[in-house]
Amino acid sequence: MKVVAGGVEVAKPAGTRLFQACRDVFRGPGTVPRPDEVRLLRDMLDRMKPEDVGLSPDLKFFRARDAAQGTPTITHTTIYKCPNFSMVILFLPQNAVIPLHNHPGMTVFSKLLLGSMHIKSYDWVDADSDPSASSCSSSADDQLRLAKLVVDGVFTAPCDTSVLYPTTGGNMHRFTAIAPCAILDILGPPYSIEEDRDCTYYTDIPNTHHSTADGTTDLASVEQDQGHLAWLKEIDMPRELKMCSVHYGGPPISDK
Repeated sequence: MKVVAGGVEVAKPAGTRLFQACRDVFRGPGTVPRPDEVRLLRDMLDRMKPEDVGLSPDLKFFRARDAAQGTPTITHTTIYKCPNFSMVILFLPQNAVIPLHNHPGMTVFSKLLLGSMHIKSYDWVDADSDPSASSCSSSADDQLRLAKLVVDGVFTAPCDTSVLYPTTGGNMHRFTAIAPCAILDILGPPYSIEEDRDCTYYTDIPNTHHSTADGTTDLASVEQDQGHLAWLKEIDMPRELKMCSVHYGGPPISDK
């Protein structure tokens, strides 16, 4: 896409192109982007570079920090937010952890711009589509719910954009910074307490530590079909989680 300035065609900044595409793709709560729209945004994000949002590996933030300084503080900045979507950047110092949490009713695109991180993510085991998983609670604690592992690995920038959906793709995930990281997230729609899209935190427990409610479900067969299983339990927001917000100082975006 190009704009004309003084009779000369000038390419629009990458952030502006991404913003305008998001504005067309995200149509509000209860909607999920079509496959062709997912490909469009993923391709755009795959081409995004740190400098497109004003970042550089030379910034003081991305220098290794002393892990003995206590729990690292996670910083986030909002590039843009509206009822249909938001564009945010998360900054994780080395060893920082964003605990296991969900994205209710949301489609999320995550692009690791800088650094290296471990990602572990889960989806719920769907009892409706998998009869062998008909028991999704534990007799030991009915607050536990069965989930299947989707991702468990280390990612280093530059790497492909990941996409999670309201019920698939690893909707519950945990980020652990191996090296200082910057992640560009597109959330559609964004979190909203008023619209019952608040963040829920979880702890994960290997399924071998708990039996199913009636003791008859064959978890081994489920695991063979769906991959590694775990029980997830809702928890309060971890007290050790430290987050702060800063003003976005990168290239401005425009709707023109």
